[in-house]
Amino acid sequence: MIPSQLKPEDFAAYPPEGKQLAATRITLLQQLPLALLPLLLREIITYDWKFPTEREDLDNQFAYLESLSAVERGRVLEGFQKVRLSPELERLNWVNFPELYSERLTAHLWATHQIDAFRQASIDYVQRADAARSPRRPLPVARLGLVVIGQGVAESNYPLFRKLRPHGVYFRQVKPDNGVQILGEAVAARASAHPVPYGHWYVDGGDEVPISGSGLARVSYKSLEAVRIALLKRMEKAIQSGIGGPEALRTMIAALRPEDLNLSGAPGEAVLNRFRVSVLTDGSGTQIFSTTFVQWTARELLRRAQPLTLLARFAPRQRERPMNELLSGRQPGATLDPEGSLVDADMGAYYTWLNLQRLPGAEQSSFLVWFEGHEAAVAIGPSLPKGTESSSPTDLRGLLVQLV
Repeated sequence: MIPSQLKPEDFAAYPPEGKQLAATRITLLQQLPLALLPLLLREIITYDWKFPTEREDLDNQFAYLESLSAVERGRVLEGFQKVRLSPELERLNWVNFPELYSERLTAHLWATHQIDAFRQASIDYVQRADAARSPRRPLPVARLGLVVIGQGVAESNYPLFRKLRPHGVYFRQVKPDNGVQILGEAVAARASAHPVPYGHWYVDGGDEVPISGSGLARVSYKSLEAVRIALLKRMEKAIQSGIGGPEALRTMIAALRPEDLNLSGAPGEAVLNRFRVSVLTDGSGTQIFSTTFVQWTARELLRRAQPLTLLARFAPRQRERPMNELLSGRQPGATLDPEGSLVDADMGAYYTWLNLQRLPGAEQSSFLVWFEGHEAAVAIGPSLPKGTESSSPTDLRGLLVQLV
C-alpha cells in the first residue's frame, strides 16, 4: 500500500480515539511521504494512552501540516521525500505495525548512510511545527522538582551534589525529622490547589509512603514487583528460545500490553498503566535496578507528561549479580547496596534537574534534592543565589518556603 491508497477502514484495529483521529486526518495522511507517515501513525496508534501534553503536541503537528498549501508542505517535507526506501520497507504492514516499521527504517537509514540527512529533515520539521504553534498557556504554578536520595545510608564520605551545588544553595544543617512526610504533604497540597490531569507525580524506588489527597499520580518499584517478574520471565523464555537476537527481543517487548503482564486496574487507569509498562519495557535496567527505575521514570515523566510537580524518591537497589541471574527474576540471597545506590541516585538527581530545565517555564522552576535522614540538601530556584552555602539551621518546610 502507498499513502494515497489509505482509507478510514484501514485503521479498524486502532484504539477508539486513535481510529477517530486517523479518520479525521485521512486526507492529510494520504499526502505524506512514506518515510514520515508511519512515524506519525506510531503516535496515533497510542493516542488513547498519551498524556495531555503529548496529545497537544501531536494535534499541533497535524494543524501545522494542514495549514500549509501543497507547495509549502512539499517544501517542508522535502527531506523525507528524498529518502530512498527499500522494497522490504514499502511492503511492510506499516499501518498496523508502525513501531516495527520505525525500527526497520532506522536500520535501513544507517545501512544506506541516510541517517544524517533524515535526522536533519526531522529537526527542521519539528522546529517549523513548534514555531507555528499557538502560544502556550501560562502555567498555573511554577514547576517544582523534589528528589530524595540515600535511603538506608547511615554515614557516607561521598561528596554529594557536586554537579548541583554551582546552581543553587548547599544547605548543611537541614533538620531531617519527618522529611519524606513533609515533602509528600507539599506535593499533595500542590495537587489539590492546582488540579491538572497527570500534573503531579510521586515516584518511589521502594515502598510508597502514605500521602493523602487526590490528584496525585503514583508509580513505585515495589508495587510493580509482580509485573517486573512477569516481564523478566518472558524475556528469559524468549532468550532461551533463540528468538533472533536483541532486535527481535526488543520488538517482542515493545508489543507487550498491561494485560499481558497481569496489570489490571480501573478504566480510568489505562493511561497510567500503559505508562508503567512503558517504563519497564522501554528502559534498560528498569526491571532489575530500582535506582534505574526511578531515574528513567522521572526522565520519561518530564519528557512526556511535563508535570508541574514531581517527587522522586530513590531507594537502595540490589547488588549487581551475573546478568543471567538478574534476568531470571529469581533473587536467591539478593542483598541491597545502599552506598552504591547513593552514588547512582546522586547522578540521577542531577539528570532529573537537567530534564526539568528543558521544559517550558524552566527559568521559573525550582528544584530540591535532599539526603534522606541527613542534614544535607541543595535548593535551586530563581530567588536563590547560585554556588553558595548555608550553615543556618532550617528544616524542609523552611526550604520549600524559600523555593515556592
